[in-house]
Amino acid sequence: MFLDWPDHKRSTFRMEEVCFQGVQSVSKISWTDIQFKRLNELNADPEAMSTLFDTHEERNRSYQTLEKKLVKQEKSKLSEFLTNQLQTKVYKLECRLTDILNQRGFARVTTPTIISKTQLAKMSIDEQHPLFDHVFWVSGKQCLRPMLAPNLYRIMYELARLGKRPIRFFEIGPCFRKESDSAQHNNEFTMLNLVEMGLPMESRQERLKELGQLIADAAGLKDYAFEQESSRVYGDTIDIVCGADKLEIASGAMGPHRLDSAWRITESWVGWGFGLERMVMVTEGGDSIGKWGKSLAYLDGIRLNF
Repeated sequence: MFLDWPDHKRSTFRMEEVCFQGVQSVSKISWTDIQFKRLNELNADPEAMSTLFDTHEERNRSYQTLEKKLVKQEKSKLSEFLTNQLQTKVYKLECRLTDILNQRGFARVTTPTIISKTQLAKMSIDEQHPLFDHVFWVSGKQCLRPMLAPNLYRIMYELARLGKRPIRFFEIGPCFRKESDSAQHNNEFTMLNLVEMGLPMESRQERLKELGQLIADAAGLKDYAFEQESSRVYGDTIDIVCGADKLEIASGAMGPHRLDSAWRITESWVGWGFGLERMVMVTEGGDSIGKWGKSLAYLDGIRLNF
């Protein structure tokens, strides 16, 4: 499903077809770096991106023709967005997931985007933690949240006062991390975190997978699997990965958990964290998450700079 075409780096390659019966080898050439980048920005399909040519002249003529065609297509898609679609695919996914979770008894909450250094430390992320340098600090004591979990832990503690069980809630909102230039990461991205608290201990793992499948199916993911992984924050997790490259789409955990005591949580729970832009990237067959996030270069995957 995915081809490794990072937007930020690629070297021009040559492919050789060689016959070993005295016939001279024939060298094929591909797009230049600049051509490749431009075609990728304009959402050329994988077949066009991998085309090889006999001469530079043939390649350059083909590039001019293809770029003109793609610009026309992008203009058409942009007009369609403004006239009929009207909402981005990430926002539509957010609304769809909200409806599905509401129907299953999950209440939607909203919490602050700015959190305290103390909250982050309760997640084990302090000055010695490798993720500490990925945090956007607003002041010496406050930062933009790199995850939804600190606020949701606080919500768990407050709602635990109720007699009702299980307690189900979720949040969809922006998170911020200083990431390296990558086709699979944005500095600002949208997370869905859901929590179900007060479950029988013996049913946690089954329920965790049930909820993971609910969201993955609702998002339209096809080629996905559950895998045991290890997280630098949560320890052992169950992740949802997609495609042959096993791109991580979501991470699930359950409690009692080693982080619970810092938040005075004493009950069993299950929880998932999903990246919405990644899910849209996968379902759209894309290779770059930057096309689907908040951007001034793209609108809903459509290149704005023609």
